[in-house]
Amino acid sequence: MKKIVLLGYMGAGKSFFGKELANITQRKFIDLDEYIQKSENTSIEMLFKTKGELYFRKKEHQYLIEILNRDEEIVLSLGGGTPCYFNNMDLFQKEDVISVYIKASVETLFQRLKAQKSQRPLIAGIEDNDLKEFIAKHLFDRSYFYNQANIKINVDEKEVNEVVNELVALIR
Repeated sequence: MKKIVLLGYMGAGKSFFGKELANITQRKFIDLDEYIQKSENTSIEMLFKTKGELYFRKKEHQYLIEILNRDEEIVLSLGGGTPCYFNNMDLFQKEDVISVYIKASVETLFQRLKAQKSQRPLIAGIEDNDLKEFIAKHLFDRSYFYNQANIKINVDEKEVNEVVNELVALIR
């Protein structure tokens, strides 16, 4: 049973494209952050505040393994930092997993994220003029992990259906 794992930076469209892909391929869609929030009965922001990032990353790893061990075809959207901790990228090297890097440029991410800051605790307090630099640094730090994905899809200046059709063609 193939599992499709979408990874990339926040704002790249992992959840959005994941839902579309799951619908077209008739797989169950799981957003890892939503799964964690439901399982822990609290928000990611509160987990970070009350229990710290280390606790969150351990739980994230635990739930990731739990989901990947399911005997069903799924599309899984990861949090932006998930690939960078606890050797999580190694989990995607299995035969039944296809990892896809949803890749967007710093400019694309900046344009999307500056409008979503209030819903994104990690960047909520960052001024717009500092946001682009923050994204660029984070993206640089994480690109080593992201680029280990089996498939890379650039979403810059593409229509939604173009990206989804590309995804469907690459995973079939």
